Amino acid sequence: MRQRPRKRRVYARSMVKDVDEATFKQEVIERSREVPVVVDFWAEWCGPCRTLGPAIEQAVAGRDGKVELAKVDVDANQQLAAAFRVQGIPAVKAFRNGEVVDEFTGALPPAQIEAFLDRIVPSAEEEAAKAAIEVGDEEALRAAVAADPNNPEATAALARLLLSEEETTEAEELTEALAATDFVVAGLNARARLAGGEKPPAEAFKAWDSGDHEFAFDLLQKEVELAATDPDRRDLLRKLMVGYFTELGPTSELAATHRRRLSTLLS
Repeated sequence: MRQRPRKRRVYARSMVKDVDEATFKQEVIERSREVPVVVDFWAEWCGPCRTLGPAIEQAVAGRDGKVELAKVDVDANQQLAAAFRVQGIPAVKAFRNGEVVDEFTGALPPAQIEAFLDRIVPSAEEEAAKAAIEVGDEEALRAAVAADPNNPEATAALARLLLSEEETTEAEELTEALAATDFVVAGLNARARLAGGEKPPAEAFKAWDSGDHEFAFDLLQKEVELAATDPDRRDLLRKLMVGYFTELGPTSELAATHRRRLSTLLS
């Protein structure tokens, strides 16, 4: 029996969209780095999906663009469903910064859907921090960090600004608390300590700041070699480089190459 082609669903608002295996990375993973994206894994034959779908679409539409909804038909996108371990539908997963941060399975009532969105939509403090990071204003960044000392993005942005002004002691103190839980912040803490110590790798810092990341890594690899008898300095260089690898992201070939090279040096 010939199957009729599936109709592409059309939604009234652009923050609700159909996503498939070809567009998932761009529309969900990458997009979630800018705004939270909720993914509704559903199917036409699923009764609870028909209950949840309109409710979550309405809830997202009421958030005025602060969150987006992606609809994934599990029958047409079985690899995606398997990749995200969807065992029952409707399955809803929330993405922020490229990762799943919250999820639920089944048709929830509207009040619980709203509570779910409350957990993933940025707070007023997070919105203020994001704006401060985009503008790069020192006063706004200080206010953002004071409002939420556990915000790694705001902390990192302020630390970079302090390092550019050669305020290494303050940058070190600022990043100390989050250095144990965030690779980027740990890298900036290591940079502050290296910059304030003897023989700072200033040329490598300059190369990195100017965007010549490959030259910066080559210089830092050489520094790691030279620090073979100084484990403390070597560890700071390692943390600095891991922070840079993290900034470049998991898909960076340059970061992957130098990560392997660094691992060989340290083994």
